[in-house]
Amino acid sequence: MTDTELHLRKFQKELSAGTVSLVLLAVLGRSAQPLYGYQIAKQLELTQDALLASKQSALYPVLRNMNASGLLDSHIEPSIDGPPRRYYTITELGRSVLSEWSDTWSTTRDAVDAILEGKFQ
Repeated sequence: MTDTELHLRKFQKELSAGTVSLVLLAVLGRSAQPLYGYQIAKQLELTQDALLASKQSALYPVLRNMNASGLLDSHIEPSIDGPPRRYYTITELGRSVLSEWSDTWSTTRDAVDAILEGKFQ
């Protein structure tokens, strides 16, 4: 692996760590029904972003943390096909946080884009 590839991997890891919670809240915020982890992962695969789609195993600890912090509610339902499934829904607090995080994301994205495009003068 080249030095450039190593730096890219490190950057992707750091970037991913900061965006997974935002993306999960957004998916659940737009869903009309509760979703379990695999369903959320499948929706992320639709983005065709390898960085997001490859993080399925990382979703579960983040979902648990957001549930514990009151951003999500969850309940367990039995499954015919296997073990019981934990379904998640966004809470009112989660919706408020999603709105704030979305605004922050947009501001940060716009600022970074301006700098990358040389429009920061």
